[in-house]
Amino acid sequence: MHYTLMHKEIPVVDIELDDASGAITRVDDVHNAAHIPIGIAYKNDILDRKALNKWWYGRSIPASRQGIQQALAILRIGSTQELIDKSYGLSLSDQYWIKEKGSSLEWAEINFFTNDFSRDIGDILFGGHSSSAKIDLMSPDNTSDGWLRKKWTIIDGKRCLIKGGSGVTQQEPYNEVIASELMEKLNIPHVPYRIIMQGDYPYSVCEDFIDADTELISADYIMKSQKKANHLTTYQHYLNCCAAFGISNAQQAVDQMIVIDYLLANTDRHYNNFGAIRNANSLEWIGSAPIYDSGTSLWCNTPTKLIRPLASDLPSKPFKETHEEQLKLVSSFDWVNFEALQHFGNRVCEIFAESPYLDSERCVCLSSALDQRIERLEGLALTMNHEQHHSPKIEEEFEIKL
Repeated sequence: MHYTLMHKEIPVVDIELDDASGAITRVDDVHNAAHIPIGIAYKNDILDRKALNKWWYGRSIPASRQGIQQALAILRIGSTQELIDKSYGLSLSDQYWIKEKGSSLEWAEINFFTNDFSRDIGDILFGGHSSSAKIDLMSPDNTSDGWLRKKWTIIDGKRCLIKGGSGVTQQEPYNEVIASELMEKLNIPHVPYRIIMQGDYPYSVCEDFIDADTELISADYIMKSQKKANHLTTYQHYLNCCAAFGISNAQQAVDQMIVIDYLLANTDRHYNNFGAIRNANSLEWIGSAPIYDSGTSLWCNTPTKLIRPLASDLPSKPFKETHEEQLKLVSSFDWVNFEALQHFGNRVCEIFAESPYLDSERCVCLSSALDQRIERLEGLALTMNHEQHHSPKIEEEFEIKL
């Protein structure tokens, strides 16, 4: 089938999609190079089809999503990639979509920011069934990422993401709430989360921080906008790319993210889990995205008796393999208000106590663990601030090169 990749009402590039696989088999005329998705190379009038295909496939539900095989069986669809074009590739994270050749359809008629959408896919992904005899596939759930069970819905007119937990503890939703309150105390821009119960299970709920005029660009694709020099770390490469785009607060945002992830022992801050926001109309960059998606933290997959709060080898992402190594990238800790974090573990215990899946031993263990990491961070901050103020900064790590 022949389509045009659109950016709101702007034609970007003509493409051909394979009906069976959903892959982009051909790239034809480029209509507006400025609106090509960030990180897709376009040189000498040639658009990188392989990179565009990867970006397109990245819009599909990952095969690792909880319950996805059962959902595909109900939908009688072979793969998640086949779902993308069923809703024109529309998302609640950006403004890209595909328009069939010859169609008079307009973005304003179908986008999910200002129009209603089907709940059928979300209900099926949550283990339920469609409320109607015919399943309506017009849903932003077709282009949602991540492996945890999730669905989009509209609450009081606002687009909201509902996301579940995993394993015997179902801990991730509560982690999101704890992360929200922790960042609130430190005045860090973040996405607020709250808990709802559906059936016997807890779910986190957050409002979409993207609207009809903005879009989220992941760090992954920001870094793909330039070729990384061999001598640069990925950390410095990311800051360089942000500087080239004029994203002025990137280093501060990364510092805050690294500190929060250290405190929460977050093990899943991959390159699609943070980024920046730009205006979809003017293409001007607004700034770094607020911190979101911090659920895979606080040892949610670790048995209580195996939790080691101050282990120096606790794995981290995205820039270094351990949190203590990653902390060395932080330019300053002067902004961290440690007084505001005193006895924060008490609040952690209160939040976890609301869960029917967490016993008191685990609640106490996790609250103590976070308090220990706060205390440990304060000690490390004093040491690192002293070292940074009395020694020259390493050019590779700290100098932003335009």
